[in-house]
Amino acid sequence: MGSSSKEESGTDAETSSGDAAPSVTGLFSEGERVLAYHGPRIYEAKVQKVECRKKEWRYFVHYLGWNKNWDEWVATDRLLKHTEENVKKQQALVNNLGVDKTSKFGRAAQTKPKISTDVKMEKEDSKPNVTKGKKRKVDSSIEKDATEKRIKMQIPSTLKKQLVDDWEFVNQQDKLVKLPRSPNVDDVLMRYLDYRSKKDGMMTDSVGEILKGIRCYFDKALAVMLLYSKERQQFHDSVKNDESPSTVYGAEHLLRLFVKLPELLKHVRIEEDTLTCMQQMFLDFLKFLQKNQSTFFLSAYDGPKVPEDKGKVKDE
Repeated sequence: MGSSSKEESGTDAETSSGDAAPSVTGLFSEGERVLAYHGPRIYEAKVQKVECRKKEWRYFVHYLGWNKNWDEWVATDRLLKHTEENVKKQQALVNNLGVDKTSKFGRAAQTKPKISTDVKMEKEDSKPNVTKGKKRKVDSSIEKDATEKRIKMQIPSTLKKQLVDDWEFVNQQDKLVKLPRSPNVDDVLMRYLDYRSKKDGMMTDSVGEILKGIRCYFDKALAVMLLYSKERQQFHDSVKNDESPSTVYGAEHLLRLFVKLPELLKHVRIEEDTLTCMQQMFLDFLKFLQKNQSTFFLSAYDGPKVPEDKGKVKDE
Protein backbone atom coordinates (compact mmCIF):
# COMPACT_ATOMS: atom_id res chain seq x y z
CA MET A 1 0.00 0.00 0.00
CA GLY A 2 2.88 2.31 0.78
CA SER A 3 4.34 1.96 -2.70
CA SER A 4 0.96 2.77 -4.25
CA SER A 5 0.88 6.22 -2.68
CA LYS A 6 4.23 7.10 -4.26
CA GLU A 7 2.87 6.78 -7.76
CA GLU A 8 0.43 9.66 -7.40
CA SER A 9 2.70 12.62 -8.35
CA GLY A 10 1.09 14.59 -11.22
CA THR A 11 -2.43 13.26 -11.04
CA ASP A 12 -2.83 14.04 -7.35
CA ALA A 13 -1.78 17.62 -7.98
CA GLU A 14 -4.56 17.90 -10.51
CA THR A 15 -7.19 16.32 -8.32
CA SER A 16 -6.37 18.12 -5.08
CA SER A 17 -8.07 21.26 -6.30
CA GLY A 18 -10.91 19.24 -7.82
CA ASP A 19 -11.43 17.53 -4.49
CA ALA A 20 -12.50 20.80 -2.96
CA ALA A 21 -14.69 21.92 -5.84
CA PRO A 22 -18.20 22.43 -4.53
CA SER A 23 -19.69 21.66 -7.95
CA VAL A 24 -18.53 18.03 -7.76
CA THR A 25 -20.85 15.89 -5.68
CA GLY A 26 -20.17 12.49 -4.24
CA LEU A 27 -16.40 12.96 -4.43
CA PHE A 28 -14.25 10.82 -2.15
CA SER A 29 -10.89 12.01 -0.88
CA GLU A 30 -7.52 10.29 -0.71
CA GLY A 31 -7.12 8.30 2.51
CA GLU A 32 -10.88 8.21 3.12
CA ARG A 33 -12.40 5.00 4.45
CA VAL A 34 -15.31 3.98 2.23
CA LEU A 35 -17.58 1.10 1.26
CA ALA A 36 -17.06 -0.29 -2.23
CA TYR A 37 -19.13 -2.53 -4.47
CA HIS A 38 -17.29 -5.61 -5.74
CA GLY A 39 -19.72 -7.83 -7.57
CA PRO A 40 -23.15 -7.49 -5.96
CA ARG A 41 -21.63 -7.21 -2.47
CA ILE A 42 -20.12 -4.32 -0.54
CA TYR A 43 -16.69 -4.32 1.11
CA GLU A 44 -14.79 -1.94 3.36
CA ALA A 45 -12.06 -0.13 1.45
CA LYS A 46 -9.69 2.83 1.58
CA VAL A 47 -9.16 5.37 -1.19
CA GLN A 48 -5.45 5.51 -2.03
CA LYS A 49 -5.47 7.68 -5.15
CA VAL A 50 -7.85 10.08 -6.85
CA GLU A 51 -7.78 11.04 -10.52
CA CYS A 52 -10.01 12.80 -13.01
CA ARG A 53 -9.98 10.94 -16.31
CA LYS A 54 -11.97 12.22 -19.26
CA LYS A 55 -14.09 14.38 -16.95
CA GLU A 56 -14.86 11.39 -14.71
CA TRP A 57 -13.56 10.92 -11.19
CA ARG A 58 -11.74 7.62 -10.62
CA TYR A 59 -10.51 6.18 -7.33
CA PHE A 60 -7.80 3.63 -6.63
CA VAL A 61 -9.04 1.59 -3.66
CA HIS A 62 -7.60 -1.04 -1.37
CA TYR A 63 -10.07 -3.54 0.13
CA LEU A 64 -9.37 -3.68 3.85
CA GLY A 65 -8.25 -7.09 5.04
CA TRP A 66 -7.66 -8.32 1.47
CA ASN A 67 -4.48 -8.88 -0.51
CA LYS A 68 -3.25 -5.80 -2.39
CA ASN A 69 -3.57 -7.77 -5.63
CA TRP A 70 -7.29 -6.91 -5.40
CA ASP A 71 -6.59 -3.15 -5.42
CA GLU A 72 -8.24 -1.47 -8.39
CA TRP A 73 -9.48 1.74 -10.00
CA VAL A 74 -13.24 2.26 -9.64
CA ALA A 75 -15.76 4.91 -10.67
CA THR A 76 -17.84 7.01 -8.29
CA ASP A 77 -20.87 4.75 -8.61
CA ARG A 78 -18.90 1.87 -7.06
CA LEU A 79 -18.34 3.75 -3.78
CA LEU A 80 -20.46 4.66 -0.77
CA LYS A 81 -19.72 6.88 2.20
CA HIS A 82 -18.79 4.90 5.31
CA THR A 83 -21.91 5.76 7.29
CA GLU A 84 -24.00 3.77 9.74
CA GLU A 85 -26.84 3.55 7.21
CA ASN A 86 -24.56 2.22 4.46
CA VAL A 87 -22.94 -0.28 6.83
CA LYS A 88 -26.44 -1.63 7.53
CA LYS A 89 -27.00 -1.90 3.78
CA GLN A 90 -23.71 -3.82 3.50
CA GLN A 91 -24.76 -6.30 6.18
CA ALA A 92 -28.21 -6.68 4.63
CA LEU A 93 -26.65 -7.60 1.29
CA VAL A 94 -24.45 -10.14 3.04
CA ASN A 95 -27.54 -11.77 4.52
CA ASN A 96 -29.63 -11.65 1.38
CA LEU A 97 -27.13 -12.41 -1.39
CA GLY A 98 -26.19 -15.80 -0.10
CA VAL A 99 -22.93 -15.57 1.84
CA ASP A 100 -22.15 -18.79 3.68
CA LYS A 101 -23.97 -18.45 7.01
CA THR A 102 -21.11 -20.11 8.88
CA SER A 103 -18.58 -17.50 7.82
CA LYS A 104 -18.10 -13.93 8.97
CA PHE A 105 -17.95 -10.98 6.59
CA GLY A 106 -15.63 -8.06 6.31
CA ARG A 107 -12.28 -7.18 7.78
CA ALA A 108 -12.84 -9.00 11.07
CA ALA A 109 -12.98 -12.33 9.30
CA GLN A 110 -9.80 -11.74 7.28
CA THR A 111 -10.91 -14.49 4.90
CA LYS A 112 -12.07 -14.53 1.31
CA PRO A 113 -15.35 -16.13 0.25
CA LYS A 114 -14.89 -19.41 -1.60
CA ILE A 115 -16.78 -18.09 -4.59
CA SER A 116 -16.93 -14.60 -6.06
CA THR A 117 -19.77 -13.51 -8.35
CA ASP A 118 -17.75 -10.93 -10.21
CA VAL A 119 -14.00 -11.45 -9.92
CA LYS A 120 -11.31 -14.03 -10.48
CA MET A 121 -10.30 -15.92 -7.40
CA GLU A 122 -6.88 -15.18 -5.99
CA LYS A 123 -4.43 -18.08 -6.06
CA GLU A 124 -4.34 -19.85 -2.74
CA ASP A 125 -1.78 -22.07 -1.12
CA SER A 126 -2.60 -25.60 -2.27
CA LYS A 127 -0.03 -27.48 -0.17
CA PRO A 128 -1.94 -28.72 2.87
CA ASN A 129 -0.11 -29.93 5.97
CA VAL A 130 -1.42 -33.49 6.38
CA THR A 131 -0.29 -36.94 7.37
CA LYS A 132 0.48 -39.61 4.74
CA GLY A 133 -2.65 -41.60 5.47
CA LYS A 134 -4.89 -38.72 4.31
CA LYS A 135 -3.37 -38.09 0.87
CA ARG A 136 -6.34 -39.37 -1.12
CA LYS A 137 -8.81 -37.26 0.88
CA VAL A 138 -6.69 -34.13 0.44
CA ASP A 139 -6.37 -34.71 -3.32
CA SER A 140 -10.17 -34.80 -3.52
CA SER A 141 -10.39 -31.55 -1.56
CA ILE A 142 -7.85 -29.86 -3.85
CA GLU A 143 -9.84 -31.00 -6.89
CA LYS A 144 -13.01 -29.52 -5.39
CA ASP A 145 -11.28 -26.20 -4.61
CA ALA A 146 -9.93 -26.06 -8.16
CA THR A 147 -13.45 -26.52 -9.50
CA GLU A 148 -14.78 -23.74 -7.29
CA LYS A 149 -12.07 -21.35 -8.46
CA ARG A 150 -13.10 -21.85 -12.07
CA ILE A 151 -16.71 -20.85 -11.46
CA LYS A 152 -17.07 -17.10 -11.98
CA MET A 153 -20.04 -14.86 -12.60
CA GLN A 154 -19.36 -11.42 -14.03
CA ILE A 155 -22.47 -9.32 -13.44
CA PRO A 156 -22.57 -5.99 -15.36
CA SER A 157 -22.56 -2.88 -13.17
CA THR A 158 -26.09 -1.76 -14.13
CA LEU A 159 -27.43 -5.18 -13.14
CA LYS A 160 -25.60 -4.96 -9.81
CA LYS A 161 -27.50 -1.74 -9.17
CA GLN A 162 -30.68 -3.58 -10.20
CA LEU A 163 -29.98 -6.14 -7.47
CA VAL A 164 -29.52 -3.40 -4.88
CA ASP A 165 -32.69 -1.60 -5.98
CA ASP A 166 -34.52 -4.93 -5.88
CA TRP A 167 -33.42 -5.50 -2.29
CA GLU A 168 -34.40 -1.98 -1.25
CA PHE A 169 -37.89 -2.20 -2.82
CA VAL A 170 -38.68 -5.40 -0.91
CA ASN A 171 -36.83 -5.01 2.37
CA GLN A 172 -36.87 -1.25 2.96
CA GLN A 173 -40.01 -0.09 1.14
CA ASP A 174 -42.05 -3.28 1.71
CA LYS A 175 -43.03 -3.38 -1.97
CA LEU A 176 -43.36 -6.57 -3.98
CA VAL A 177 -43.21 -7.39 -7.68
CA LYS A 178 -46.72 -7.64 -9.07
CA LEU A 179 -47.39 -11.23 -10.14
CA PRO A 180 -47.71 -12.83 -12.58
CA ARG A 181 -44.90 -11.01 -14.43
CA SER A 182 -44.93 -10.30 -18.12
CA PRO A 183 -42.53 -11.05 -19.64
CA ASN A 184 -41.94 -14.01 -17.34
CA VAL A 185 -38.78 -16.10 -17.02
CA ASP A 186 -39.83 -18.44 -19.82
CA ASP A 187 -40.41 -15.45 -22.12
CA VAL A 188 -36.99 -13.97 -21.32
CA LEU A 189 -35.24 -17.29 -21.97
CA MET A 190 -37.09 -17.76 -25.28
CA ARG A 191 -36.22 -14.25 -26.42
CA TYR A 192 -32.58 -14.94 -25.68
CA LEU A 193 -32.78 -18.20 -27.64
CA ASP A 194 -34.23 -16.29 -30.62
CA TYR A 195 -31.49 -13.68 -30.25
CA ARG A 196 -28.76 -16.33 -30.25
CA SER A 197 -30.29 -18.15 -33.21
CA LYS A 198 -30.18 -14.96 -35.27
CA LYS A 199 -26.73 -14.08 -33.98
CA ASP A 200 -25.23 -17.52 -34.67
CA GLY A 201 -27.25 -18.14 -37.81
CA MET A 202 -28.52 -21.45 -36.47
CA MET A 203 -30.14 -23.14 -33.48
CA THR A 204 -27.40 -24.61 -31.31
CA ASP A 205 -28.20 -27.57 -29.07
CA SER A 206 -25.74 -26.44 -26.39
CA VAL A 207 -27.47 -23.08 -25.92
CA GLY A 208 -30.87 -24.73 -25.74
CA GLU A 209 -29.68 -27.26 -23.18
CA ILE A 210 -28.09 -24.61 -20.97
CA LEU A 211 -31.27 -22.52 -21.07
CA LYS A 212 -33.28 -25.59 -20.06
CA GLY A 213 -30.87 -26.03 -17.16
CA ILE A 214 -31.30 -22.39 -16.10
CA ARG A 215 -35.08 -22.81 -16.15
CA CYS A 216 -34.84 -26.01 -14.11
CA TYR A 217 -32.51 -24.43 -11.55
CA PHE A 218 -34.80 -21.42 -11.28
CA ASP A 219 -37.91 -23.51 -10.67
CA LYS A 220 -36.16 -25.63 -8.04
CA ALA A 221 -34.21 -22.85 -6.32
CA LEU A 222 -36.81 -20.06 -6.17
CA ALA A 223 -38.66 -21.15 -3.03
CA VAL A 224 -35.49 -22.45 -1.37
CA MET A 225 -32.98 -19.64 -1.85
CA LEU A 226 -34.17 -16.85 -4.18
CA LEU A 227 -36.95 -15.28 -2.11
CA TYR A 228 -36.67 -12.71 0.64
CA SER A 229 -38.67 -13.57 3.74
CA LYS A 230 -41.21 -10.85 2.94
CA GLU A 231 -41.97 -12.52 -0.41
CA ARG A 232 -42.78 -16.00 0.86
CA GLN A 233 -46.49 -15.48 1.45
CA GLN A 234 -46.85 -14.00 -2.03
CA PHE A 235 -45.15 -17.10 -3.45
CA HIS A 236 -47.62 -19.41 -1.70
CA ASP A 237 -50.54 -17.29 -2.93
CA SER A 238 -49.29 -17.00 -6.53
CA VAL A 239 -47.78 -20.39 -7.42
CA LYS A 240 -50.54 -22.97 -7.31
CA ASN A 241 -50.42 -26.77 -7.64
CA ASP A 242 -47.87 -27.88 -10.26
CA GLU A 243 -47.45 -24.43 -11.79
CA SER A 244 -43.85 -23.60 -12.73
CA PRO A 245 -42.42 -20.49 -11.04
CA SER A 246 -40.78 -19.61 -14.36
CA THR A 247 -44.26 -18.87 -15.75
CA VAL A 248 -45.11 -16.58 -12.82
CA TYR A 249 -41.92 -14.68 -11.97
CA GLY A 250 -39.79 -12.44 -14.16
CA ALA A 251 -36.31 -11.07 -14.70
CA GLU A 252 -36.08 -9.56 -11.20
CA HIS A 253 -35.96 -13.01 -9.59
CA LEU A 254 -34.09 -14.62 -12.49
CA LEU A 255 -31.20 -12.21 -11.92
CA ARG A 256 -30.98 -13.36 -8.29
CA LEU A 257 -30.37 -16.88 -9.60
CA PHE A 258 -27.17 -15.75 -11.30
CA VAL A 259 -25.83 -14.59 -7.94
CA LYS A 260 -26.48 -18.09 -6.60
CA LEU A 261 -25.37 -20.14 -9.62
CA PRO A 262 -21.69 -20.39 -8.59
CA GLU A 263 -22.80 -21.81 -5.24
CA LEU A 264 -25.17 -24.27 -6.95
CA LEU A 265 -22.75 -25.38 -9.66
CA LYS A 266 -19.92 -26.12 -7.25
CA HIS A 267 -21.74 -29.32 -6.35
CA VAL A 268 -21.93 -30.47 -9.98
CA ARG A 269 -19.14 -32.36 -11.71
CA ILE A 270 -18.61 -30.45 -14.98
CA GLU A 271 -16.08 -31.05 -17.76
CA GLU A 272 -13.65 -28.19 -18.39
CA ASP A 273 -14.87 -27.53 -21.94
CA THR A 274 -18.50 -27.58 -20.86
CA LEU A 275 -17.79 -25.23 -17.96
CA THR A 276 -16.05 -22.77 -20.29
CA CYS A 277 -18.99 -22.87 -22.69
CA MET A 278 -21.45 -22.32 -19.84
CA GLN A 279 -19.58 -19.37 -18.40
CA GLN A 280 -19.31 -17.71 -21.80
CA MET A 281 -23.04 -18.13 -22.32
CA PHE A 282 -23.85 -16.88 -18.81
CA LEU A 283 -21.89 -13.69 -19.53
CA ASP A 284 -23.57 -13.28 -22.92
CA PHE A 285 -26.99 -13.81 -21.34
CA LEU A 286 -26.30 -11.21 -18.63
CA LYS A 287 -25.23 -8.73 -21.30
CA PHE A 288 -28.49 -9.52 -23.12
CA LEU A 289 -30.42 -8.73 -19.92
CA GLN A 290 -28.45 -5.52 -19.54
CA LYS A 291 -29.14 -4.48 -23.14
CA ASN A 292 -32.88 -5.08 -22.63
CA GLN A 293 -33.01 -3.93 -19.01
CA SER A 294 -35.82 -1.42 -19.53
CA THR A 295 -37.93 -4.12 -21.22
CA PHE A 296 -37.35 -7.00 -18.82
CA PHE A 297 -37.09 -5.24 -15.44
CA LEU A 298 -39.55 -3.09 -13.51
CA SER A 299 -38.40 0.42 -12.63
CA ALA A 300 -40.69 0.38 -9.59
CA TYR A 301 -42.55 -2.34 -7.72
CA ASP A 302 -46.29 -1.71 -7.63
CA GLY A 303 -47.41 -5.06 -6.29
CA PRO A 304 -49.09 -5.55 -2.89
CA LYS A 305 -47.32 -4.10 0.12
CA VAL A 306 -45.98 -6.53 2.68
CA PRO A 307 -48.20 -6.92 5.76
CA GLU A 308 -46.25 -6.02 8.90
CA ASP A 309 -46.55 -9.46 10.47
CA LYS A 310 -45.34 -11.13 7.25
CA GLY A 311 -42.37 -8.82 6.99
CA LYS A 312 -41.05 -9.94 10.35
CA VAL A 313 -40.69 -13.58 9.41
CA LYS A 314 -37.08 -14.66 9.20
CA ASP A 315 -35.50 -17.06 6.71
CA GLU A 316 -34.03 -20.16 8.17
